[in-house]
Amino acid sequence: MTDLRPVLRVLGILLLMFGGTMAVPAISSLWLDDGVFGVYPLTMGITWACGLVLWWMARHEQRELQARHGIMLVAFVWMVFPLFAALPLYLGFERIDRALSWQHAYFEAVSGLTTTGSTVLNHVDTLPVSLNIWRTFLQWMGGMGILILAVAILPMIGMGGSQLFRAEAAGPVKDTKLTPRMAETAKGLWGVYGLFSVLCALAYWLAGMTPLDAVMVMFTTVSLGGLTPHDASFAYFNSPLIEGICTVFMLLASCNFALYFVTIRKRNAWVLYRQPEFRATIGTLLGGGLLVAALLWFKGVYGPLESLRMGVFHTVSVATTTGYAAVDFGLWPPFAPVFMLLLSGVATSAGSTGGGIKMIRMLLLLKQTRREMRRLVHPNAVQPVTVGGLAVDERVIFSVLAFMLVYCATIAVLTMALLFTDMDLHNALGAVLASVNCAGVGWGDLGPSNNFAGLTSFQLSVTTLGMLMGRLEILSFLALLTPAFWRR
Repeated sequence: MTDLRPVLRVLGILLLMFGGTMAVPAISSLWLDDGVFGVYPLTMGITWACGLVLWWMARHEQRELQARHGIMLVAFVWMVFPLFAALPLYLGFERIDRALSWQHAYFEAVSGLTTTGSTVLNHVDTLPVSLNIWRTFLQWMGGMGILILAVAILPMIGMGGSQLFRAEAAGPVKDTKLTPRMAETAKGLWGVYGLFSVLCALAYWLAGMTPLDAVMVMFTTVSLGGLTPHDASFAYFNSPLIEGICTVFMLLASCNFALYFVTIRKRNAWVLYRQPEFRATIGTLLGGGLLVAALLWFKGVYGPLESLRMGVFHTVSVATTTGYAAVDFGLWPPFAPVFMLLLSGVATSAGSTGGGIKMIRMLLLLKQTRREMRRLVHPNAVQPVTVGGLAVDERVIFSVLAFMLVYCATIAVLTMALLFTDMDLHNALGAVLASVNCAGVGWGDLGPSNNFAGLTSFQLSVTTLGMLMGRLEILSFLALLTPAFWRR
């Protein structure tokens, strides 16, 4: 068995850090006197106690994390942290005499930390404010990845974090360092994330949101999470200005944060435009939005301006895996909701807060397909796949092909699992796509006007697994299941 002591030590430290984040809802609960303050000291104590136990068990371990350790730690974090994140929800609902099973609490916590945005809660407007703050704050923490922050902190306590960064970073190319030290890279990414967060919250507030709503909705906008403190989602605000602000920040968050970091350091905006993935992401999102808007206008659903407003906002929302809704787009012509959910699988960039397979993989697949077509005509020609003028290593191409195979297989297997429970194909496929792509909203009974509360225990387990696999990029999760991984 692989030595787990380095993993346990870091996991313990991360749990201690995670317990500290519960001070955010605790302070808000105390300040607003919403009646559930008592649950937070208890849950913080439980989290800290478990973290201390894990750290104590491996306190003398000083070795650098290896590649397998990084994969294990990332998997453990995304599966174990929701257990502790669910505690305030579970105990908070008990305090207000509302029923919430442990499975539902865990589902909600997984949905938050993975930035999926699916929910099993009804009447969230009537929840204590601190519980809504916790739900949305979980998405903000999960947006860039708790472990990216850990990469910046672990070197200070003698544990390097490069393996964590490689395991957590999304996309086929993970070893590019933006600064000579990995910790500085993580700090830079979080700096950009924090800047967008502040600007987004201020914009919402100036557009008419209350300060609390502005902060909570900001948490789920820059993270592309999609949870809101209102059952009606963005229909609650009914404001074209707020929807426009949201669209801008969803577009920003759907692109690679590393590019923003480099752009700021070089003070050259041309860096963004030169990147093919950036152009493809923005072009796909805006082009898809205009296509849906044209469809709505052509079908007579709305007038021209309203079609533009609704088409662009909802396409960007769903395709970026956010999942906000200002209307029930499930009632639109069938092409629109299906098209938008399919886009959620490819429209966001690697290094963004979105889910799905990432735009860079799609670009590589298209370029590889074009190369194979050319080989039919010129079989002896040397035709390397290039992105941004640079040749892509063949190993990366093979990795992308393997990922796509596993991604499609995962969609098929999880869909069949839901079909086994007699769920109809439309709902089953929508639920799996919403979960694996971390999009949060499906079709039909799981569309924008409904949620996942009506699913059975087994169906919730399947969708929870889908969220975890999607957040872990699937291959990292499946690697844990292979015997070779656990051999020394």
